Amino acid sequence: MAKVKTAKQMERHLKGIANHYRIEILLLIADREKITLEDIVKELEANEKTIGEHTRRLFQAGLINKKYRSKFVEHSLSPYGKTFVRFLKFFQFE
Repeated sequence: MAKVKTAKQMERHLKGIANHYRIEILLLIADREKITLEDIVKELEANEKTIGEHTRRLFQAGLINKKYRSKFVEHSLSPYGKTFVRFLKFFQFE
């Protein structure tokens, strides 16, 4: 049986995507699993510190995973991140 989330737990996830960069990052990671921060920065043509902060917030919200590979950090979607991407894609085309 699925565990019912509290309003506070749902708020954490919703605040995690409450920014256009974070939404773009989630969608990009969904398309390119194991993408590095440097590749995200290039793809979105944004400041590295800005994107680094947004990926940090997505990680804190439990929406992405980070895997350290020498000097690079690979990003992937967490199970909750995958759920949110499905919602975002549905919402985007609805």
